[in-house]
Amino acid sequence: MKILLTLCLSLFLASAQNIPDTKQLIVVSTKNWATPNGTLQRYAKKNNSWHTVGKAIRIKLGRNGLGWGRGLHTIPKGAKIIKKEGDGKAPAGIFTLKQAFGYSSFVVEYPYEVYKTTDHCVDDVNSKLYNKIVDSTKVKRDYKSKEHMKFPKDYYKYGIVVNHNHIDEVGAVKGAGSCIFLHIKKVPTAGCTVMNESEMKEIIKWLDADKDPLLVQGTEEVVKGLWKKIEPSK
Repeated sequence: MKILLTLCLSLFLASAQNIPDTKQLIVVSTKNWATPNGTLQRYAKKNNSWHTVGKAIRIKLGRNGLGWGRGLHTIPKGAKIIKKEGDGKAPAGIFTLKQAFGYSSFVVEYPYEVYKTTDHCVDDVNSKLYNKIVDSTKVKRDYKSKEHMKFPKDYYKYGIVVNHNHIDEVGAVKGAGSCIFLHIKKVPTAGCTVMNESEMKEIIKWLDADKDPLLVQGTEEVVKGLWKKIEPSK
């Protein structure tokens, strides 16, 4: 069934100039800020209108719900719930997506990285490598806390890096949250958004880097507001 979200075209937000002209959206919405449960729906843009792709799926996210993250959006003035390192919240906002990843090769067109047990995502706020994915055999390890990008459980068997707080870039704010992914898991997380393996693989196969895919995540009310930033009035 085709869904046209034309109401969003009638409103204007001047801060949309830094958001790419995306043609693919992953939209995650929740009922409130505290719940770890949500719904994910994909959208594709065709003939200047948004259409749903596939069925909506039930997902889990941060065990303590959501907090405003750091991405392409502007955190509202006076926001009371802002994501911090270790708070158990998933980031709300608009985010670009970086590479997909996994434990072994996966033939897809979207950029995909195979990680090893020695690859770490650094979540130590005292490290110069904070919020970076590194090969621990090739860097000076100044960190005490990290996530293994490959480990015995299948949580990272397939996943996608979310560009929250400038992951793998200059500009990461210490303590604002790190190592945010879409990946596989059945229960709420420390801040990532999770689903089952077949759903994760389907999303990776669908993504097209040339279409500048974005993740839009928040409460139902927040998502409506964020959509206006993606589609300002013409």
